[in-house]
Formats: sequence, structure tokens, C-alpha cells
Amino acid sequence: MKVLIIGGTGFIGTFVSKQLLARGNDVTIVHRGQTTSEVSSTQMKEIAAEHNNLDRCIEEFKHVGPEVVIDMIPMCEDDARDLINAFRGIAKRLVVISSADVYRNYELLRGITEAFPDPRLITESSPLRENLFPYRNQAKDENDQLYNYDKILVERVVMNQDEFPVTILRLPAVYGPGDKKHRLFPYLKRMDDGRPAILVEQGLMDWRWTRGYVENVAAAISWAAGDQRPISRIYNVGESKGIAERDWIQSIAEVVGWKGKIVAVAPSLFPEQMRSGLAWQHQLETDTSLIRSQPDFSEPFSFREGISRTIAWERENPSSIRNPGDFNYEAEDRVLATVTD
Repeated sequence: MKVLIIGGTGFIGTFVSKQLLARGNDVTIVHRGQTTSEVSSTQMKEIAAEHNNLDRCIEEFKHVGPEVVIDMIPMCEDDARDLINAFRGIAKRLVVISSADVYRNYELLRGITEAFPDPRLITESSPLRENLFPYRNQAKDENDQLYNYDKILVERVVMNQDEFPVTILRLPAVYGPGDKKHRLFPYLKRMDDGRPAILVEQGLMDWRWTRGYVENVAAAISWAAGDQRPISRIYNVGESKGIAERDWIQSIAEVVGWKGKIVAVAPSLFPEQMRSGLAWQHQLETDTSLIRSQPDFSEPFSFREGISRTIAWERENPSSIRNPGDFNYEAEDRVLATVTD
């Protein structure tokens, strides 16, 4: 099968490329040239292009002749339109990567709107956000990609066209080797530094979030690429069960061998820069049973294996990202003293 991946050198895309190649597929990646593929150039083709100028590469796309196009990085409505226009009459199917941030619980969590918590798992038919452009207030200006970012609009465009059958995958919080957000690092560093306790906001302690180990998420994307049914579907992707933050921390601790305590702290006791400001009563646990029920779908790594592989990578590639209040152990000790006195 001929597969073209837009964004095939990124965190998740790299593993998608590797898995598709390992299965004997003919793979072409489209990227901006700002990152280098870990896969040998002799194994796959590369096309240099920005997402907003895919139309300049139509003749190259025709030459490649992909049956399936995987778009790892559609950020906005225009990206979705560009994708359709660039591959009209060329590809047979599209796989489009979306996010669980499309759901209404996401804007409730961030306090954009308010409502009573809904304890049910988030399914593919759960309510979506009522407000568009969730990150616009974080954008530097109108040219910042966050200004027009919205996966809801991406989904609307690709689902409301009749050129291709489309598979949309709503991804969870993805962790693993290559994670630029270093999702395990804050807890891992405290454990490796021998901290006696890890402090967690009271609401966060029992908050559930669906996560996904990167190679398992890549397996879901690779499966979608190989699904030849002529239907359009949306799937939640992620681990079979979202776990509370306390259990997430404990899972890391079990691999590391850390014996400290996980301590719940009222947000008001934290210095301001250490408070999240999030409404933790709104869960982001998605129901991933639909994709798990599909023929031939499987995940290559267990939960513990994913944690172990991520820890090894994080230790070899410690995060340089720092925010105010990060790893201020003196401040943490003062907070801990007020809780334990």
C-alpha cells in the first residue's frame, strides 16, 4: 500500500512511519525540512512542503500516487481545505488526526464555560465544545498558529465532503520517547531527586485523563491507514482506561522504585505560580472501546512497558523547559510543612 504522511518526522509521525515501513508499505513523508527523519532516506521518499502550500506539490503527489494520506498536523479549517484540494483525484482515503480537546469537557476544565460535572465516559458522540478557537488567548498575534487552531473546524471540513472516506482519530495526551512536552518529567525528576513527597492539588488527585503511549497511538494510526472499508468514522484513541492522577504518579513510582508520599494540597496553600486554575471536577476520560473492537486492531506495548520506555528516554533527554515555580523545592517544603503540621 502506498501511504503519504504529512508531518511524518514529528513525535508521533516518526513512529507511524516506522510501523508502516515495517509492514512493507511504500511510505512518503511530507515535512517542512526543519526536522530530520530517523528513518533512512533509502527506505522512503520525502517531499518538502508547508501545510499551507500543498498545492505547489500536486504534480509530485500525482507521481507518488498515494492510496492513503495521513495528515498528522491539520491545525485549522484552511489546513483541512488545503488537504482535500491537494489530493482530490489522487488519493483514495484520508486519515486525519484530531484531539480530545474538541469535547465540551475540555472547555469546562479550563473554565471557559461552566456546567455541572458529567461523570460519564466521553464517547465519540459526546457534546463538543460550544466555543471555537480554544487557544486564541494564548496566541502572540493573528499569525500565530494558535490563533486559528481548532480541530472542530478541521473535522467539520473533512467530514462534510464527498471526495474521500475519512477516518478521524481523536488523540489523548500522548507520552513516550520524543515527547516535547515531557509529560512524565516533572514527577520523574522529583523521584530521581529523592523528594520525600510529591504535592498535588486536591482536585487533580482524583482527576482522570486518558493518555496514550506513543507507539500504541502510532499503531492505531497505522491500523486506520490499513482499514480499507469505504466508510467515514471517528474514533477515540488512548489507553483502555483513564486513570486518576494519583494512580498515574504511582505507576511511575512503581517502575522507578520511589517510596515517597503523594500528598493532596488545597490550591490556596500553593504559591500563585504553582496553582493550575483548572476545574478538576470535569474529567477528560474518553471511551476508547470503539476502536478496540475493530478487526485486527492491537497495541504492541503494555501500559507498564510504555511507562518504562518513557522513563528511560526522559532520563537520557531531560527537559530544559522551565516555568516559574518548577522544582522550587524550598517552596514545596514550606507547603508540605503546613499540610503535615
